[in-house]
Amino acid sequence: MPTLRWYFDFVSPYSYLHWQKVKRLPQFGRIQPVPIAFGAVLHHLGNLGPAEIPAKRRFMYRQLLWTAQAEGTPLRFPPGHPFNPLAALRLCLAAGASTAAVDALFDWIWRDGHAGDTAEALREPAARLGISDVEAAIGEPAIKEQLRRNTEAAIEAGVFGVPTLSIDGELFWGNDTHPLMAAVLNDPSLLDQPDWQQAVALPVAVQRSR
Repeated sequence: MPTLRWYFDFVSPYSYLHWQKVKRLPQFGRIQPVPIAFGAVLHHLGNLGPAEIPAKRRFMYRQLLWTAQAEGTPLRFPPGHPFNPLAALRLCLAAGASTAAVDALFDWIWRDGHAGDTAEALREPAARLGISDVEAAIGEPAIKEQLRRNTEAAIEAGVFGVPTLSIDGELFWGNDTHPLMAAVLNDPSLLDQPDWQQAVALPVAVQRSR
């Protein structure tokens, strides 16, 4: 049985969209949701977030709303984006990173359009998850350490974006590549096709301008 990990961050609307598909996979019961700090991954790679590039931000938000409509998934933006997702990520971990926790926080932020950047903003979904003292839950040193370890492990595994599904260490990134993920989950031997193996083994040819 392959090890299946789904890396995500609540700041990512594409993670929200993809979560709806992940839950419908026959293999869903074996998939471990792994909250990570996407900003730390970007910092490690020296990249800007997509919403930090003005032209890309305009394109992405339009494409995102179009995709949500096409997929029949309700989507409403929170008051500001990008936002600091640490409170939501830590709350998710405090609630065991369960399906219920991931659902509650994604729905609160991206289905219903609420803020998810502070303990105060997250009191309602926290109460639904049985957590009354949000500040204590997200301030717990063990929870902070777990998020740090999750993120470091994701970086070590080669994760470069969210959402990412890891299938025995092979990374599949993005909401729009879900059909490929599902195909490989159903038939892992796809990865052994000679042309696929040849493509990923190609050397990098760097062209330098004069």
